[in-house]
Amino acid sequence: MSLETLKIVPLGGLGEFGMNCMAVQWKDDILVIDAGLMFPEDDMLGVNIVVPDISFLLENREKVRAILLTHGHEDHVGGLPWILSELNVPVYGTEFTLTLVEGKLEEHKLLDKADLIEMLPGSSFELGPFRISPLRVTHSLVDCVALAIRTPVGTIVHTGDFKIDLSSPDGHPFDLQSFAELGKEGVLLLLQDSTNVDRPGFTPGELAVLPRLDEIFARTERRLFFTCFSSSIHRIKLAMDLAHKHGRKVALIGRSMDNATEIAQELGYIDPPPGLLIHSGQLKDMPPEKVCVLISGTQGEPMSALSRAAVDNHKHARIEAGDTVVFSSRVIPGNEKPIYNVIDHLYRRKARVIHDDGRSGLIHVSGHASQEELRLMINLLRPKYFIPVHGDYRHLTQHIEVATGTGIPEQAMLVEDGEVIELTAGSMSKTGKVATGRVLIDSGSATEAVEEMIIRDRKHLSEGGLVLAIITIDKMTGRQQGSPEIVTRGFAVNEQTMTAEARQTIARTLDESSIEERRDWMLIKEKVRSDLKRQIQKNTGRRPMIMPVILEI
Repeated sequence: MSLETLKIVPLGGLGEFGMNCMAVQWKDDILVIDAGLMFPEDDMLGVNIVVPDISFLLENREKVRAILLTHGHEDHVGGLPWILSELNVPVYGTEFTLTLVEGKLEEHKLLDKADLIEMLPGSSFELGPFRISPLRVTHSLVDCVALAIRTPVGTIVHTGDFKIDLSSPDGHPFDLQSFAELGKEGVLLLLQDSTNVDRPGFTPGELAVLPRLDEIFARTERRLFFTCFSSSIHRIKLAMDLAHKHGRKVALIGRSMDNATEIAQELGYIDPPPGLLIHSGQLKDMPPEKVCVLISGTQGEPMSALSRAAVDNHKHARIEAGDTVVFSSRVIPGNEKPIYNVIDHLYRRKARVIHDDGRSGLIHVSGHASQEELRLMINLLRPKYFIPVHGDYRHLTQHIEVATGTGIPEQAMLVEDGEVIELTAGSMSKTGKVATGRVLIDSGSATEAVEEMIIRDRKHLSEGGLVLAIITIDKMTGRQQGSPEIVTRGFAVNEQTMTAEARQTIARTLDESSIEERRDWMLIKEKVRSDLKRQIQKNTGRRPMIMPVILEI
């Protein structure tokens, strides 16, 4: 690869949702944009989170100058503890983003060594050959930025997650002017969010939910439980404003809701009137029509406050007949079952449930740009080259069609994780591939990776069960002493018959083995495992995990 080209290397987020991470390299300098995670799929048993394979960064660790964060959602910052434990470099982010990151790093005992540097929208700074300009964008979270990176071959723009909201509740609208000025200067490459590329038109602004939520607050006669993503600071502020307007006190329940609201208050994004907030312990003393409970658990997480309240297992949150529960959020694909389980429990409690089912009015809006906003961004920036980011393969493909339909980019390229893109002022091409993939982090850890083999074993155990064969062998003669003990777990067969057959198979295997073989534990264990596997599969049609154990006496 030529040293006189700019290299773009996506390490995650292209061909999947989540795990967003991208490297930008000029000669001996590398910038990393975002460090996200993905949540595990159903078959990733015992896995807590999934993070990108950063082998490329570790192989070039002396070249990595910094990690730049576009905003504070988990799919953009959740992998930081993993990456910083392997590669401790400066981290740049906006004030709110870094405050979220501080709590995450402190939890994993990495904060003391971390170098966190605030960047301000509209203020440029330099890192090696790069000049970075954070540009204000709007999203479902506050303090989000796109990144304009001026390089020796031209300017590249990474949008991060965005939508174009010109009436943002925090008073910081989308910075159209700066994007238009960039377009006049000239943009070499645009990397643009593909999440909502399959939605026509424009994404409504955050205030679009106000009329319907105002109506719900006005008509609710008893307690009102309001749940949304804890990172949706705009929505939390809106709920507090409506509670105040309709004479309700607000109680915060759930750790994530508490933490996010506390940070938002400290940084001035939420400023509740004096006396509006009450402690959750005061709920029992308040008239039902005078309270609004902001509660976490919008995705039906098993131990969340709302999930526990739905089965009457929460100390303070008691949901009773006639209470109203509002889900001001979308259903994340894969979470349908736990969410509807919670809704079922709420119906059993005779609560009134309002969720985003297409019949409840506009109670939630997306934080991502729809097709017309994507076209508008392309028209503002007028990039020479275009690469879609953040989405499944079908989203990236459709985004290419949207971009080329504008007639502006000279070349639009569909790229997946690991593919190396080289840019000059007059060309863009794929020139190679680096190692990428998913690193599975075990439950209860931020840095303990799980090998694929362990996941396969867990899946095998969950599907086929376990057969443990404990064999006692005389150390001197190599002969079996007594009858083998057969232990089964999760293996639904006639245990008495299966045990007798297994003992016969083990005896036959040992009898047919030489003295030298019987003294080689590893060899005997493998022969027993192989013969038992064949016998059990033939007689039962099952394939349990088989573990011979040799006891020497």
